[in-house]
Amino acid sequence: MTAPVAAPTAEQIEQATDTLAQLVDYLRTEPPTLDILPLLTLLLDEDDGIPMLLSDVLRAAARAVATHTEPYSSDVNSVITTLREAATEIMQWHTLHWEVRSLARATANPAGPTS
Repeated sequence: MTAPVAAPTAEQIEQATDTLAQLVDYLRTEPPTLDILPLLTLLLDEDDGIPMLLSDVLRAAARAVATHTEPYSSDVNSVITTLREAATEIMQWHTLHWEVRSLARATANPAGPTS
């Protein structure tokens, strides 16, 4: 039997968003690409980066709302549909990890491929 999962606290969610805001502030200083790459690699990881996690959060929220909201009105249905559509769109961002890999290769070999 699986143990129940504790809900994150509002403070934990706020800490996560504060960390992302700190990253934005840092990136606005225009640091060198080699300093940015490790951060982007983690942020956009194809398995557990922000796009995949946020997509999963939105889908799980839609499922929870659909399961536990009574009465199930057209307004509720609209929210569920919007959450699911956003989850699908955000999941498509997972391909950004390939772009980061391309950037890493390009910066490792700035002269381009040799013939």
